[in-house]
Amino acid sequence: MTQLQNILIKNPLAVMTGLRGARARAGSVDIRVVNGRIAEMAAGLEAQPGERVIDARHCLVYPGWINTHHHLFQNLLKAVPEGLNEDLQGWLASVPYPRLNRFTPQLSRIAARLGMAELLLSGVTTCADHHYLYHAHGTTETGDLLFDMADEFGLRFVLCRGGALESASAHPGFSKTALQPETLDQMVGDIERLKSKYHQDIPDAMRRVVVAPTTPTFSLPPTLLRELAHTARGLGLRLHTHLSETQNYVNFCREKYNCLPVEFVAEHEWLGPDVWFAHAVHLQPGEIRMLAQTGTGVSHCPVSNARLGSGIAPIPQMYEAGVPVSLGVDGVASNESGSMVGEANTAWLIHRAEQGASATTAEDVIHWGTAGGAQVLGLGAVGTLEIGQAADLVIYGLDHPRFFGFHDIAVAPVVAGEPIAVRYSLVGGRVVVDDGVIPGLDLERMRAEAWEGVQQLMYVDD
Repeated sequence: MTQLQNILIKNPLAVMTGLRGARARAGSVDIRVVNGRIAEMAAGLEAQPGERVIDARHCLVYPGWINTHHHLFQNLLKAVPEGLNEDLQGWLASVPYPRLNRFTPQLSRIAARLGMAELLLSGVTTCADHHYLYHAHGTTETGDLLFDMADEFGLRFVLCRGGALESASAHPGFSKTALQPETLDQMVGDIERLKSKYHQDIPDAMRRVVVAPTTPTFSLPPTLLRELAHTARGLGLRLHTHLSETQNYVNFCREKYNCLPVEFVAEHEWLGPDVWFAHAVHLQPGEIRMLAQTGTGVSHCPVSNARLGSGIAPIPQMYEAGVPVSLGVDGVASNESGSMVGEANTAWLIHRAEQGASATTAEDVIHWGTAGGAQVLGLGAVGTLEIGQAADLVIYGLDHPRFFGFHDIAVAPVVAGEPIAVRYSLVGGRVVVDDGVIPGLDLERMRAEAWEGVQQLMYVDD
């Protein structure tokens, strides 16, 4: 991790704050960072002795993106041919689950390094990874190595400790493998260990642990779902899982439990401001009201939902109702890109295509991907650019011809999307991308390791 130093960011074209309404734009102000926090935001600030000055001419400053749902191990599973034209269930059965037992700690490390580098180079400063590489006879080492990788990159990291506790025959993924799910004691024991070793219960935590069974309907019996909620809250940990990603998910819940998915999790104490769900694509108006009334959040993953044909989540309706909304890139095995800029661009476009041009604004999307992410993760000191907040920010260069000719240049990353260059990125005031480069990262070595990893994962046994 790089040395903490005081920094002055000079002359940006525009600063977006992550806030809502009139406060979404700060103008072309300079930003002074002292002891890792934003100390001043004003035009014409003068450099002080010992400060590092970053020239941000022809650049934009955004809050660092907060990615609230990811599967980092999938960075070695991009564009697997068997799954390219499958829906979620077919994709699960043909891409990640048949390869789970191939993921050694070394392959997991290679995938995590690749994924975190890609996130940083799109402007992400916080990543919540829904990690479910756990089974009865496997290692728990892969969770620890994710924290190690985050330390290496200087990234804020939230481990959503996943896994399944259901019988192999009932779980749609495990049914395609010879692996056996964990026991409750195994899962809870490791969560307690991880909490003791890594978890920080502060608003600008660098490390968090979350209780996150893979799905509430398929991954564990309902009685254990409630027990895990009690365990999480007893430990002071948040809760996360997938919900209502496809219509099949809704149908299963209706047929087996005679209720809608949000009603099902409500019965088992999985609603509240300490809970957020990935996807939430297929919700009824009453379910949206339940989420809003309880302060339960969502992680919107529009690219993966489009790629798998899962549908378009009713995010504008959720946002209007008061549901905390955030953005996630999901796993790149169902996205092929770990870019939050790409996710933001898709989020801006996809709801307009379905609901009309007023459905989303660029400012909305920036808020979801920054302050919204901080809210669902419980990180109150990050996510916005304001005096006193932790200095988690990204400086985008606008040298690509794509960004020439703009009238409103402040929204360029969201409305134009990739390619866009991260010139500098700060996490808690530490420079983690410096003049377009991640310090110490050997790209050629990473390329070679990724290629070798793909060779090991390319084929599965019949």
